[in-house]
Amino acid sequence: MQITGTHFNYYLICHRKLWLFANGINMEHNSDLVYDGKLIHEDSYPQRPERYEELEVDGVKIDFYDAKNKIVHEIKRSDKVEDAHEWQVKYYIYVLEQNGVDGVRGILEYPTMRKTTPIVLTDDDRREIEKMKSEIEKIIVSEKCPERVAMKICRNCSYFDFCCVTETDDV
Repeated sequence: MQITGTHFNYYLICHRKLWLFANGINMEHNSDLVYDGKLIHEDSYPQRPERYEELEVDGVKIDFYDAKNKIVHEIKRSDKVEDAHEWQVKYYIYVLEQNGVDGVRGILEYPTMRKTTPIVLTDDDRREIEKMKSEIEKIIVSEKCPERVAMKICRNCSYFDFCCVTETDDV
């Protein structure tokens, strides 16, 4: 089973979102926030496509990889779920290492906030990634969608209408 950076991101945000996404229920195309994120991604660094390459390895797509300096660049709209973003970049570094590329590091970029965060992968992180991969696989192959867990972040989620259409408790 190919696990992507998006799987890692969603695993850390919401197991229900992970299961829905992995099982072909995609709601991102309806989200203004996702569209806004794509615009930020495309417009913030217009020179990136000329300087860095898009790289796809083992089903993982890295939009901006600086092969010369071995740096994964990941652009995000907001740092509200920064932990999930960090693990997504760590997973990209892990996949590159698994494919024989050593000395890779990452930079997490929030252009609208003018914030960057350097990302490195430690031995503890590698062990944690192995555990997370196992948990992600269990969630993805489960016959049953995980129950909804009401969180503040739900209101901004592209799956909000899908998850909460018949729910009456406050989110």
